[in-house]
Amino acid sequence: MKKNNIILIGFMGVGKGTIARGLVKNSSMFAIDTDDLIESMENRKIKKIFATEGEAYFRNLEKKTAIWLEKNVLNTIISTGGGFYKQENINNIGKVVYLKSSFQGILDRINDCPNAKTKLKKRPLLQNLDEAIKLYDSRISDYEKVSDIIVDVEKKSIEDIVNEILGQI
Repeated sequence: MKKNNIILIGFMGVGKGTIARGLVKNSSMFAIDTDDLIESMENRKIKKIFATEGEAYFRNLEKKTAIWLEKNVLNTIISTGGGFYKQENINNIGKVVYLKSSFQGILDRINDCPNAKTKLKKRPLLQNLDEAIKLYDSRISDYEKVSDIIVDVEKKSIEDIVNEILGQI
């Protein structure tokens, strides 16, 4: 049976954290971020984990986080890292909402932020746009497969996106 959590998935920079905060303001739910949980668990930044331990180690931490979420978390909005959608138990954790946008739409969204340089620096994968586009293209159909709800977020206000999600939940 699905739990009453809302899991936000989508490519890095699509606005999962921003939408989670918007959902919190318009519901009685709390929000957590899987990357924040992992950083707390490891007491170091994701970037550092990748640099010192590698991707396989990080994906194992995501798996531990997914198991913990399934067993312990209710009535929560969960924003995830871009690769979290691969967790086998994701659909047991709650309703999966795919925040969909074109790659250019994601770049435009980041670049429109007042702190765009900081946001881009936080995402080393976006330093090599050719590689980032390949990764984006490789994930699109998988995001759609695991999602219960697909919300096109491109050129929409946070308020409109939040209302659409709450309307579909």
